[in-house]
Parts: sequence; C-alpha cells; structure tokens
Amino acid sequence: MPQTDPAVQTFLDGLDHPLKPEIEAVRRILLGVDPAVHEAIKWKSPSFRTTEFFATVNLRAKDGVELVFHTGARKRAPPPDGIRIADPEGLARWLAPDRCLVTLGRDIEARRPAFEAFARAWLAYV
Repeated sequence: MPQTDPAVQTFLDGLDHPLKPEIEAVRRILLGVDPAVHEAIKWKSPSFRTTEFFATVNLRAKDGVELVFHTGARKRAPPPDGIRIADPEGLARWLAPDRCLVTLGRDIEARRPAFEAFARAWLAYV
C-alpha cells in the first residue's frame, strides 16, 4: 500500500489556504517519519495513520500550521500514566489525556527536528 493517497493531492491542489505551502511541508515530514505512516482525507482534512489515525491538520488555523494528535477515530483508554512525550520546544498543548494540539507556526523547517521527534514518540501510542 503506498504512503501517499491521490485524494490528498487532489484535495491540496484545490485548497485555497494561506498556509498551503507549509501544510504541504508538514505532509512530507510526517510521511517521512516512518514508512508505516500513510495519509488520507479524514474529517475533511489531510490526516495521517499507521493502523489508526493519529494526526489531522487543523485547517481552521490561519496564523500557523496546527495538527491535532489523537489516538484514532474511536475513543480508547490512554495508558495508565497517560501519554508522556518529551516536548522541549513546547509544540503541544494538551486538550485531553489522549489528544493534543501541536502548533508549528509558519517556520516549519526551524521546528522540524522537534516535530519529527514528537511524531515518532506519538507513534509508540497508536
């Protein structure tokens, strides 16, 4: 199964968004984090999965790229001690024990190492 989905490219080709180049950069980064990561359109937005969906682009954000990191389409109990991920750059704002909003802003390349590390760590939970 290929990592990329033609439906995502079609969606992005038609997307009128001030952060379109940054969203496309984030897409490339997430697909490069692990060969098990695939993309699809889910919740009317580019979303990423391994066996479960784990991240979705927040298209409402206009000042900087945001992604909701979650543990899938169905509610699952988080680990007993919660999801613990090192976040020295302060990318994540926790919305619930199993969900956070990762804000990258506009300078994606400057935050790339921290974002890749966060995404790889998140994959251990999904």
